[in-house]
Amino acid sequence: MTRQNKYEAMLRVWIILIAVCFEGCAATRQALTDSTPEPEASVVKIKPAEDSSKLQPRSTVAPVVYPESLAVAVDRVSPEAEASAVQQVASVSTSVDDLFSGKSTTPEGAVASAFSVSKQLGAEFTASTQTTNELTAEEFAMAPHLPPLPGMDFKPTARGLVLDEVINSVYASYPLLEAAIYSRDVAAGQQVESMGEFDHKLKAGSENQPMGFYQTYRQHIGLVKPLYQGGEAFAGYRIGRGSFEPWYLGRQTNEGGEFKAGFMVPLAKNREIDQRRAALWRATYGVDAVEPEIQAQLISFVQQGSYAYWDWVAAGAKLVIADRILKLAEDRTDRIRSQVENGFLDPPELTDNLRLVAERRGKRALAERKLQQTAVKLSLYYRDANGDPVIPEASQVPDFPQLRLMDESQVAMDAARALEQRPEIYSLDLLQRQLDIDYSEAENDSLPAVDLLMAGSKDMGYPSSYQNYKGPFELDAHLLVEVPLERRKARGKMQSVGGKLAQLNAKRQLTEDKIVAEVEAAYAGLIGAFKQAKQADEAVGYAEDLARRERRNFEEGLSDLLKVTLREQYAFESAEKAVDAKLLYFQEQADYRAALAEDQL
Repeated sequence: MTRQNKYEAMLRVWIILIAVCFEGCAATRQALTDSTPEPEASVVKIKPAEDSSKLQPRSTVAPVVYPESLAVAVDRVSPEAEASAVQQVASVSTSVDDLFSGKSTTPEGAVASAFSVSKQLGAEFTASTQTTNELTAEEFAMAPHLPPLPGMDFKPTARGLVLDEVINSVYASYPLLEAAIYSRDVAAGQQVESMGEFDHKLKAGSENQPMGFYQTYRQHIGLVKPLYQGGEAFAGYRIGRGSFEPWYLGRQTNEGGEFKAGFMVPLAKNREIDQRRAALWRATYGVDAVEPEIQAQLISFVQQGSYAYWDWVAAGAKLVIADRILKLAEDRTDRIRSQVENGFLDPPELTDNLRLVAERRGKRALAERKLQQTAVKLSLYYRDANGDPVIPEASQVPDFPQLRLMDESQVAMDAARALEQRPEIYSLDLLQRQLDIDYSEAENDSLPAVDLLMAGSKDMGYPSSYQNYKGPFELDAHLLVEVPLERRKARGKMQSVGGKLAQLNAKRQLTEDKIVAEVEAAYAGLIGAFKQAKQADEAVGYAEDLARRERRNFEEGLSDLLKVTLREQYAFESAEKAVDAKLLYFQEQADYRAALAEDQL
């Protein structure tokens, strides 16, 4: 191939590639532009406010829809379209060949043919990507939904969502509480595991000596039952055949084999307690120890849910404040514009008020976002019957309830009640009982082991010897004694457990003092928050009165917009501080409820 032919071939390839890539990019951009999802597709639209004309305009950006891979998109091109595209690509190649061979085809015609091929492929690709980004009805139903934004006239309702509904939802379907409740199964399984030490045990064996001077064949099977009172009972059957050594004639049985039964009873050590019973008793207390752990987690979940609820209520109250101060600035705009047009005020006054409106609209948008965020956070604790999170709507936001001053004489009774209800005290009681078991087990180890063993046996069938020495009923009685002389193991364990009991008593005393202190601290915080909220409400009244007077002076021409703005800003800040004070009061109320351990399953 000559150098000119090489250049012509390379040029043909580059023309085709440039045309296909250029039109493919255009088709892809068109696909991204045309694939803006509808409300029933992958983007969930938020319901606009009722009075959207008063809101600050927001820029809308079309969401980017990411197409699937090229391989998947090509797979979705229909066979007919694929065949047509291949045919057109062949025609483009022919056109390019004609161009370089001197035929009538023009370069513009070859490029136009390439563009038509890429356009068709791009259309197929666009259709496939649009199809893959559509949500089915089931997928849309499972998509998260945010509550609609409230309108400008948003006001909390007197019959909104109450705290008891959130607390009941925590009781009924909070996932972490369900996980804590499953710890009962864990503890119950450990108890059943410890009871396995008292299971019947089947024992069997086959001992044979088929080669040698003495050829013996012995088979045995038996059942052993550990007794809860200590010791064990046993029964079994064995058969011995063959020629036994003279000193092992006891292993031989009559033709029908030997039946044997008996028992072993401890007389000193292991009579009142042994290792098996100690493990069972500790596991039993372990089952009871799960309950204070569950209650402690329940108390924490209710406290966290209460915090989330009051944060949501406070966000609604702050949105009301933002609405009110924004409405003041918007209502003043037309009046200032009229005065500016009539020459009573300078134009900068109108500009300053418009700046103030824009700034307060931004604050209202911030309050809206805070309300939605707190509603989403509250949905972690507020759930439906199926356990799915429910995001409360703005129409469910209630007013703050009336603040109530608690009597100081009630604190002493509440502290005594907290000592009875707090899970920490019950948990320490159960731990002390487990240590008592350990101490009893240590005392048991210091006793001598004196065991009584009695067993009766009877051979059946044809005698194995003419003396029939295995024929009569046999009764065996054994008394076994074992005494550790130094008994250091027992004494060391008793000393260790005694130290743990002393530590537990000191810890119990400190825990009781801390519970009383928590109740008193929660009461002090509740009283302080109550007084702070009352003073904050009084400050709000003064600040609003000053702002109202300043607005009247401004209308009469005795003040300027700067003073009015400052007075309204002071009133706005005072109102938010009053909301924060009420929020603190109800958070302290949740802390007081947690300190008393009022929540129990």
